[in-house]
Amino acid sequence: RTTDDAVGSLPGRGEEAQDGDAAPQRSGPTMMETNMAVQVNLSKGLDKAYENLSVTEILDAPPSALAGLTEKHDALLKDALGITTVRQLGSNRFFALAGVLVALENKEG
Repeated sequence: RTTDDAVGSLPGRGEEAQDGDAAPQRSGPTMMETNMAVQVNLSKGLDKAYENLSVTEILDAPPSALAGLTEKHDALLKDALGITTVRQLGSNRFFALAGVLVALENKEG
């Protein structure tokens, strides 16, 4: 059995419309139409004061909202790279490149 045969046997696939009949329509949401609820526990990665805030509020917070960073780090990041928010830290091209390099480290062939 070929892949085309298998696909053709699925409901709504491979059937041709008869005279006067409408072609079968696929029901249900497509991949792009599906909404998926995602729940992530960020409490270990955030300072206690930021644990119950929305993602947008956390992204707009200073880098010290991340566990392990302090107001001294906020000042250093601002002076060195102009970074004043978690959003800017996460989208900074240097940090993004470093993250990609770490991810690729064991992928070299």
